[in-house]
Amino acid sequence: MDLQPGEAREVGPSLYDQLRDDPTPPPDALLEESYAFRGDEDIPYAVYTSEAYAADEYDTVWAKSWQWACHVDHVAEAGDYYVYDVGPHSALIVRGDDGELRAYYNACMHRGTQLKPPGSCGFSKSLRCPFHGWEWSLEGTFVELPGRWDFPHVTDESHRLPEMSIETWHGFVFVNFDPEAAPLAEWLGDMDRHWADWGLADRYIDTHVRKRLPCNWKAAAEAFLEAYHVRETHATGKLGDEVTTAYDIFEPNVSRFIHTTVLNSPLRDPQRTEQELLARQVSRRQAGEEVELPEGARARDVYARMIQDQMGEAYGHDFTHLSQSMTLDSIEYFLFPNAFFFPGLQLPMVYRFRPDPDSVDHSYFDLLMMRPRPAEGTAPPPPPVIELDVDDSYSIAEGLGGLGRVYDQDTANMAAQTRGFRSSRKRGQTLGNYQEVRARHLQDRVRDFVGAWPED
Repeated sequence: MDLQPGEAREVGPSLYDQLRDDPTPPPDALLEESYAFRGDEDIPYAVYTSEAYAADEYDTVWAKSWQWACHVDHVAEAGDYYVYDVGPHSALIVRGDDGELRAYYNACMHRGTQLKPPGSCGFSKSLRCPFHGWEWSLEGTFVELPGRWDFPHVTDESHRLPEMSIETWHGFVFVNFDPEAAPLAEWLGDMDRHWADWGLADRYIDTHVRKRLPCNWKAAAEAFLEAYHVRETHATGKLGDEVTTAYDIFEPNVSRFIHTTVLNSPLRDPQRTEQELLARQVSRRQAGEEVELPEGARARDVYARMIQDQMGEAYGHDFTHLSQSMTLDSIEYFLFPNAFFFPGLQLPMVYRFRPDPDSVDHSYFDLLMMRPRPAEGTAPPPPPVIELDVDDSYSIAEGLGGLGRVYDQDTANMAAQTRGFRSSRKRGQTLGNYQEVRARHLQDRVRDFVGAWPED
């Protein structure tokens, strides 16, 4: 039978078949398949290298899309503020004396001076311009105009701080710089339904790393949109160490991959025994520890229970109701333009990518590890951000554990790819129809906002 473009799949059982074989059924959302062929034309490298295209992205994508700016824990008390910046855009998020969250365009109504410095956070009783002392309450009302006699054309109402759209979703604070923004729920689409019972709001920020990356923001995000690179980048080219992965697009703004762990690759010959599969995972987590697999048991099931018990003891919760997939697998949802959320117990990450306004060849990557809030007592406040420059290793961040090495491998690819964008005679990238469909989805959505791709 002749296959149509996008219909081809790797040999062996699908990811969905593997999830159905788990003794604890996965959430229904994980079994929803949503793939459609999106074309196979090359994507020009100019989408990464063009300064004009980057400028258009600031005016369209970043000016008109919902983006998570901070976490509610960053602005927990009245007077707490947090500044979110993306290129020329800056949002000032504050918790008012009335307990409400508001977001303001971070600029004084007098001569435009930013009210709070870029990337800052802290406490403030009011919002006072450092240039001439114009001042507003946390609720945006105009409270002080020095030399008011000289401004008969200014009223408290005419110069109230204009608010921007702000909403929260499972503990994350989202803003949209577009005054005509539709509600966040419309932007989230199916993602809101999928995440309804996954407890993201019951997690706190355990580790926060921010790294400057040697590539355009889209190339950085795309590095985490597929598992096609795993064998070469993370498994040193060993055939049979691929992971079974499913890719889905939930239009218009959401995509997802799921890839399994503690299962054999269908390409591996000979297949690992269940004891070998378990030993491999245990050694990765705790060097030197050995666990004997009960006769007839699956390594995936035993290892899932080990993780559930370890996490349960650490955080005072019972996780034994979770499926093997929700415990172990890499389940990654992407929300356009730049946010990634992982619902799994073992891999509880949140990512965000932003362009570097000073270089089209660089970007910023925020990596959060989200842990279950303790059953008793209060969770610790958000930790200081661990700032890493391009050449700094993720291993500096102790909270990442062994994942630091994995992220370092990804960063090495990014630098090489950025150089190749300009040195390649072939002037565009060729994507796989299935395994790299999420990268094409990202590029298509950017083009929806900006218009035609740039010419090289």
